[in-house]
Amino acid sequence: MKLKTIASGLCLSLALGGCIQDEAPNVEAAVDGCTGKGIQSLTIDYLTKTIEVYVMNDDTQQELLFQLPEGATIKADNPMPGDNPPLYDFSKEDIRLFTVTAEDGLTKATYRVRLNRLLLPTFFAFEELKQQTPYNIIYLGGDRIMEWSSGNPGFQLTGMGFSPDDYPTLQIMEGYRGKGVRLRTSDTGSFGTMAGMRIAAGNLFIGSFNVSNALQAPLEATRFGYPFTKKPTRMTGWYKYQSGGEMQDEDGNPLGRQDTGDFYAVLYEAPTADYSLDGDLFPIDGRPMDSHIVLIARIPKTEETDQWTYFDLPFEQVEGKTPVTQEALDEGRYKLAVVFSSSKEGAYFRGAVGSTLWIDEVTIECEDQDNQ
Repeated sequence: MKLKTIASGLCLSLALGGCIQDEAPNVEAAVDGCTGKGIQSLTIDYLTKTIEVYVMNDDTQQELLFQLPEGATIKADNPMPGDNPPLYDFSKEDIRLFTVTAEDGLTKATYRVRLNRLLLPTFFAFEELKQQTPYNIIYLGGDRIMEWSSGNPGFQLTGMGFSPDDYPTLQIMEGYRGKGVRLRTSDTGSFGTMAGMRIAAGNLFIGSFNVSNALQAPLEATRFGYPFTKKPTRMTGWYKYQSGGEMQDEDGNPLGRQDTGDFYAVLYEAPTADYSLDGDLFPIDGRPMDSHIVLIARIPKTEETDQWTYFDLPFEQVEGKTPVTQEALDEGRYKLAVVFSSSKEGAYFRGAVGSTLWIDEVTIECEDQDNQ
């Protein structure tokens, strides 16, 4: 009887051992993320398997540290003489193909990696779309490389976006000249009520939006700014604005004051290449604005108007900050952020549904620069 029990236990142990030993290898072939020295911004389109890498430098080699599923490997399809992984040679071409092979050795996926060298434009006409549906993504300039960011990807999580017009940020056909952009504070429905995010302000900004932080750390989801090597002096352009009425806080309580829009540009110190300001740069709890800001051009009050109205905002030196020098600009120590919002406190989910800001023909004037 004892022998029989021991034999049964032995068989069971062997069977379990066999199960663990024979566990199927991982079949995921994907790039989950990517970092690297000098990368200012990076986007991954999982549908088209396209990775856009934005850098400021002109180096021929770029560090790419790919995050892969367990057991997966990645390899450049056409190795270049200057490749020394994780450094890859982009001296001959800006677009290279990389193939990810899953742990099983059979499942593969090829990604198209494009290295974009940043040159931030100084005139913005909002004429060209990179993506129309399910929401609009607008190119920053005519080079069709860099793009404006917005909170549209976060609004998509609410399930309230049934067409591009339902989203807070939208390109319009009737701007001041040609096309323009409309930013509207929108109701986020039952999803937003449960999440404590009852509104979504229409916003448009230079930088990036990390949708994975949209719910857990929304202020960190917005990353403002790209490297800038000129000293800005003014921001000019055209706007219209209509307030949605009395502001509400994040819990839906009336605040007793009218909602208003906001737009501004800041030049700020970037201690590292990957440093960016987040959505908390102008706190509403009495704390001072972010200490990295050196120059600021901000509208004092967004007046209601149904006519296109010209604005001209000088960049002002922040008290106590070291004046900007061309040497420091050339060394890449500064970034420029340009931000538009239909609700001034929209980053904190405070505002009025229906508040709408229209923007067009924006120029950043710079010292000794021809902006035309």
